[in-house]
Amino acid sequence: MTGTALKRIAPQLLALAALVGLVSLFYPGFLSVSVNDGRLVGPAIDVLKRSAPVAILAVGMTLVIATRGIDLSVGATMAICGAVAAYAVSAGTGLPVALALAIGAGLLAGLWNGVLVALVGVQPFVATLILMTAGRGIAQLITEGRILTFTDPAFAFVGSGTLWGLPFPAWLWLALAVLTALVMRRTALGMLVESIGINRRASALAGVNAVVLLIAVYMAMGFCAALAGLVVTADIRGADANNAGLWLELDAILAVVIGGNSLLGGRFSIAASVIGALIIQTITIGIRLAGFPSEYNLVIKAVLVVVILVLQSPRIAAEWRYWRDEARRKREAEGKGTP
Repeated sequence: MTGTALKRIAPQLLALAALVGLVSLFYPGFLSVSVNDGRLVGPAIDVLKRSAPVAILAVGMTLVIATRGIDLSVGATMAICGAVAAYAVSAGTGLPVALALAIGAGLLAGLWNGVLVALVGVQPFVATLILMTAGRGIAQLITEGRILTFTDPAFAFVGSGTLWGLPFPAWLWLALAVLTALVMRRTALGMLVESIGINRRASALAGVNAVVLLIAVYMAMGFCAALAGLVVTADIRGADANNAGLWLELDAILAVVIGGNSLLGGRFSIAASVIGALIIQTITIGIRLAGFPSEYNLVIKAVLVVVILVLQSPRIAAEWRYWRDEARRKREAEGKGTP
């Protein structure tokens, strides 16, 4: 990672470090890690595992928001894909076929959203709200209104397995984030996505096929939603059409915003978004470990998120730079005036 990239995510890393320190004050064992049956266990490892659905969604949501779009349907898409996978496994199709069908369902959902936004010209908020509304109904039709369980251990491994000591979901979101960041920054794709978000008409005049790229971005979001749905479904060994991915679209958007990415599109950072997902999960688990009453959890979480966003805001950063430069100039002036 270059120095510029590190500087870009420095505020998010500092916020995460400060949050970990705050949680450790209330729960000193937060960073303790032990080995149990060849697996690393501890609250910090739990954060890495439980962050998986939001972190995976945040990767795709970052690309969508970079194009000045939004996707409210990712939670419903998770429910659909989880239902498809569980139904296929229960029907005896085998895990590879079940995974392929679930990912195909996610890509199809992304294609639907992308066509509405890029070809039909529907506002992203409205276009994805359609699938958000209908998606859970589709998932309930697949599961026949019940929690569809399965016993396939290979599928369960996706949500609760361990690979090289770490939970498999943690490896999954880490690999997805790294691969996506490499593709976006080592090729021209990242610049093209940013150009659409900055000015779609100008990018089209410059030769960028905005329609194809927008559809591809929403399909990538659908792919990420499918992966997240598989993780959630495999973790509980069942497809819950009512609750799978419920409100996770909001956490994914929040992770992108905490990562410092603008909702107005343009420049983006995958690394900053997944750090935002870690911040959200650290807050959630930290509040529980600190022993605060469950009634206050959402309020405390909201307050902490607001504080983090305010501290990361461009205006606060500009004020900090101003006072820092003023202090430096004052020291230099005092130094020159010393006989």
